[in-house]
Amino acid sequence: MSVYLGIDAGTQSLKLLAYDAERKEILHVSAAPLELISRDDGSREQIAQWWLDALHQCMEQLPTQIKSRVRGIGVSGQQHGFVPLNKAGEVLAPVKLWCDTSTIAECEEITARFGGNENAQARCIDAVGNPIMPGYTASKVLWLKKNNPEAYAALAHILLPHDYLNFHLTGKIFTEFGDASGTGYLNILRREYDREMLAAIDPERDLLPLLPPLLEANATVPLSPQVAEQFGLPSGIKVSTGGGDNMMAAFGTGSVSPGVLTLSLGTSGTLFAHSGSPAIDPDGDLAAFCSSSGGWLPLLCTMNCTVATERTRKALGKSIEECEQLLAESKPGAGGLQALPFYNGERIPNLPHARASLHGISDTNMIAENLYRAAMEGATFTLRRGLDAFARAGQQFTAIRLTGGGAKSPHWRQMVADIFNLPVEVPAQQEGAAFGAAMQVLWASGGDDLATLIDEHLAVDEAMGCTPIAENVTAYQALYQNFLDLLSQQYPQIQ
Repeated sequence: MSVYLGIDAGTQSLKLLAYDAERKEILHVSAAPLELISRDDGSREQIAQWWLDALHQCMEQLPTQIKSRVRGIGVSGQQHGFVPLNKAGEVLAPVKLWCDTSTIAECEEITARFGGNENAQARCIDAVGNPIMPGYTASKVLWLKKNNPEAYAALAHILLPHDYLNFHLTGKIFTEFGDASGTGYLNILRREYDREMLAAIDPERDLLPLLPPLLEANATVPLSPQVAEQFGLPSGIKVSTGGGDNMMAAFGTGSVSPGVLTLSLGTSGTLFAHSGSPAIDPDGDLAAFCSSSGGWLPLLCTMNCTVATERTRKALGKSIEECEQLLAESKPGAGGLQALPFYNGERIPNLPHARASLHGISDTNMIAENLYRAAMEGATFTLRRGLDAFARAGQQFTAIRLTGGGAKSPHWRQMVADIFNLPVEVPAQQEGAAFGAAMQVLWASGGDDLATLIDEHLAVDEAMGCTPIAENVTAYQALYQNFLDLLSQQYPQIQ
């Protein structure tokens, strides 16, 4: 019986999942924690070797009897990170990650150079599909040129995190359209690298030869014999193109055909769906990404999702179970407390310098249950803005597929249903990105129709689903508008 491995290199950990395709069963999951380098200037970095060490640690935990049956490997990785390599394939500097906000000046410089002095961001959106946002790869390349000229001079390859893991596994340098569309320099309308945008990053150097070739979503590359021997894996294993964690989560939640909206409640919050054509938000809130299954994957990402609830939980000194009880004791609106949960600045809305704040405090409502609910509502309202962005791009949905750590909370699931006014479904396999990576390599190995394959292998946990409660929907419609009003009062640049 064939086994397919899904690897997911996230911000906090690297996971390895083994899936038996014939029995439709997850046989093994292991994880290794990852550190994060944080600095006051907004820098968020990791060392690429940490990912390799974590991968080796997870592979060591994979039972030998499972290893002997492995036929394919798929890799998911956190998006937007910049892995700079020299000609020998050596990493030249720490990897700046998706949550890094230290490149604001570089974003502005690239945008102005590309778009001119007036409506520069709008020209970026019209020309390539996306604005240049803090966190995207493009600004990190310019940052390296300014801050580490020696490394920049030796730069021979510009890779993303999942590209680097694929390079380690295969010895080959390549990428695919989904993850590449989160760089800022892939033209998602023409599905090719944009020479004009690359020139805006560095007018003095041709960056195109430094970029990895783009492979189709269902392409595979052989696992290198050296890595197979090192991991104790059989020969002939295929490695799929993989993709960004959101693109792989689309496989893991069924967002590979139109109509399914996925919401991930993780460290970051993401909202995405498959589209058969580019879905452009004129306001720029919706990232017009390509998918890793063919087509496009419009997406909204916030930087403060479970960050908000975990910060509040720890400040209250409560366990997760105790916080669930707090939610049961509170009501929509949190007694008048309103939270803007921008602990790390925010990506959407574009507020890299913002900080979290709490509003509406009185001498009666400053209690634990209101504090925790306000944090959760603030994170969910921020994501709810994404539904408005999807509507501007012409997208509509009948249900939400919920994934990520926050999906384990029954009260958060109900809150999402009430705030979005959509029924919530929860996939039975909750390792969304890792499971999705296994699904992608299964698809790439067999050539079956993707939608049919996902329907066959993806199960929904009926017990975890929920529908909107009419009374709460009505309450949250007013509360969401209050949130938007507060947001515009505190940050007038946000409309």
